[in-house]
Amino acid sequence: MTWFTVALVLVVAAAGLLRWRRPAWYWLTFGVLLATVRVLVRYASVMDACGLTVPPSRWRLALARVANRPVPESRVPRILRLRPTRTGLVLRLKLRPGQDAFDVGAATDRLRHSFGMYGVTSREVRSGVVEVRMTGYDVLKQVQMPSKTDTRPMRVPVALREDGSVHYRDYRAVPHGLTLGATESGKSVYQRNLVAGLAPMDVALVGIDCKQGVELFPLARRFSALADNPDTALELLETLVSHMEEVYQLIRAEQRISVAVPDAEIAADIWDLPDKIRPVPVVVLVDEVAELALFASKEEEKRRDRIITALVRLAQLGRAAGIYLEICGQRFGSELGKGITMLRAQLTGRTAHRVNDETSANMAFGDISPDAVLAAIQIPAETRGIAIAGDSTGGWHRIRAPHTSLRQAVNLCNKYADRTPDVPALAAYRPAVAALPSARVPLSKTAPATA
Repeated sequence: MTWFTVALVLVVAAAGLLRWRRPAWYWLTFGVLLATVRVLVRYASVMDACGLTVPPSRWRLALARVANRPVPESRVPRILRLRPTRTGLVLRLKLRPGQDAFDVGAATDRLRHSFGMYGVTSREVRSGVVEVRMTGYDVLKQVQMPSKTDTRPMRVPVALREDGSVHYRDYRAVPHGLTLGATESGKSVYQRNLVAGLAPMDVALVGIDCKQGVELFPLARRFSALADNPDTALELLETLVSHMEEVYQLIRAEQRISVAVPDAEIAADIWDLPDKIRPVPVVVLVDEVAELALFASKEEEKRRDRIITALVRLAQLGRAAGIYLEICGQRFGSELGKGITMLRAQLTGRTAHRVNDETSANMAFGDISPDAVLAAIQIPAETRGIAIAGDSTGGWHRIRAPHTSLRQAVNLCNKYADRTPDVPALAAYRPAVAALPSARVPLSKTAPATA
């Protein structure tokens, strides 16, 4: 009995240590079993306490009266499947007649407390079926991406959601995106993960970094074109517009619309073209959009208007030509001048890191979801990388990208430098990558020593 007591104490101590220092390991060893038992034992009482039951049907009541039996109890949603994952549990429920998926969504916070889980979210799978995802620990505290992800062409895993699932940036589903965030909010790390995910793919990366290239030029070996000032950015964007027009001419030449051509072979964008003639898709990353929209003189205002016009044209027409925009900035409002709101309306994917005021959150989600605005302004300053991701459908998620240092991103870009496509239209803007000097270059000239 003594040895059994000692072993039990050691197991309890090990479980407590794992839960404190390695919550992911604790969940895989002890937590998943305890949580499964807890959910199954408490399920009926918790559903009743949360108001997720329906009264018995009339025929059951009539049958109970005829048979002189007790009145049947209220019915709870039926469990279709209970599946453990590496971060929590997935509970699929079949709703009873009269119940709605909104009822389950409104009770997620009460379910979290009742089942003793860290977080609970729900979504409607199909009519009458709701999936409840429960996390056993804070998966966003130390992000660990799964080893296997559903990666496809132009679909990049960039972050982890609070329910433990992977957040993808799918350019074919959401062509253009906007990323907002204050200084030191994690916006640059999110962008590095995006570049690192696109690096192994057959895609041309085009960067516009008006901060003299300090963010994107270290990754230059994987970029087909880079601009580090507004003048070069204007020329590059207008070149992309001309490239887009040429791609449309290629699509028209390959359409061959006739009665004999099957519907599946009619080309409407580059993905309907044969592989041998399909132009390489282009992803345009703008590091700080305000540097392109601000001006201080009449000449700069004319340049600014041409830049915004080119961006709007690419956002409106670029999807079918395989040109996708990824625009980043600290703010993105009407104070940046005319055309900005028109551009923002074309940016379907929205990601907002910590912002300094509610107005900035409204710029991202004000026309999508008020709940997402509230969630964005509640991100604490000490949790860098936490962001709210949403789209035009109104759905949103709390995400966090894994920390990727600049050195890691540079190594990945150097590793896949041979995959950088040669786009003739962008050849003039291809960054010239030279060997780094052995000694550091002084930032200021030093005066010669005098006796």
